[in-house]
Amino acid sequence: MADRNQELADFLRRARSQVDPERTGLPADGRIRRVPGLRREEVAQLARVSSDYYTRLEQGRPITPSPGIVAAIARALDLSDAGQEHLRHLIAANGHPPAQRRRRPVPVQRPRRALVQLMDALDGVPAMLLGRRTDVLATNRPARALLADFDAMPATERNYARWLFLDSTARERLVDWETQARLAVENLRLDAGRDPEDPATQALVGELTIASAEFGGWWQEHRVFQRTAGEKRFRHPVVGDLTLRYETFTMPGDPDQALFVYSAEPGSAHAVALRLLTSWVLADEGHRRPRHGTRLTG
Repeated sequence: MADRNQELADFLRRARSQVDPERTGLPADGRIRRVPGLRREEVAQLARVSSDYYTRLEQGRPITPSPGIVAAIARALDLSDAGQEHLRHLIAANGHPPAQRRRRPVPVQRPRRALVQLMDALDGVPAMLLGRRTDVLATNRPARALLADFDAMPATERNYARWLFLDSTARERLVDWETQARLAVENLRLDAGRDPEDPATQALVGELTIASAEFGGWWQEHRVFQRTAGEKRFRHPVVGDLTLRYETFTMPGDPDQALFVYSAEPGSAHAVALRLLTSWVLADEGHRRPRHGTRLTG
C-alpha cells in the first residue's frame, strides 16, 4: 500500500476508534466490541453507503467518493472542521496517484515587506508569521524575546515545530509545553495532508520522528488541529510567569501564511509582565545600539 493510501487508512481507522457507539443512535446488537469505537459496517450504515464501499475506502483503494459521500462519512465519524478538511485532502490525493499528477514547483514563501514593517511597529505585542509546515517567516522584537530569536538561526532551522521538539529552551519557556507540542504536531499533520508529497514536509517529519520519541508517538495518532485562537502559558527568565492569548489571521492572497498575535488580559498581572518584557526589549536594544555614529559588525 502506497504511503498516501496508508495515510487515509490510518486516519479513518483512528477517527472511527474515537466515536462513542452509544451516542450515534445505532441500536445495540449484543455483540462484544473487541476494540473501541465503531465497526466499519456501522460507519457505512451511518453514512448510508455499502459496507464494501467503505471498507475499500478505508483500505486506501484508489476511489474518489463524491463530495456528498465524503460529507456523510465525516458526519458519521463526527469529525471537526479540521478533520473534515484533512479527510478531503487525503481522499483527493488517494484518488489521483502521483504518476497522474504534474507537480508544480512550490514557490518559496516570503513575507510581504509592508507586513514585516507592521509587525515591527507593534512594539508592545508579540507577533510572528508562520508559513507552510510551521516555518517561521517573520517575528517582531517582543516575539523574539518571548520565544526565541528565529532570525539568528540558520534558515533551514527556522521552524516552530522543530524549535518545540529540538530546542531545550522551548520546554523552559512554555509551562504547558506538552499541550502546545501536541497541537503543533496536529497542525503539522493537517498541513501535511494538503500536500503529502512535499519533500520539505517529509524531511521535517522524518527528522523530528528520529530525534523525538514524543513527536513520533503523537504523529502516529493521526490527529489534526487547526490553530485559530487559544492560550499559552510562559515562564520567562526576565519577567516570570505570564499567560497570553493568541489570535490567528490568515493572510489575504496567501492562505498558507498565518499571523499569530499575542495579548494579555487588560489590567492583569500578565499585562504588567508583558509591558515589562517590552520595556526590557527596548532597553536592551538601546544598550546595544552603537553610539557616536559607530557601526556594529559581524
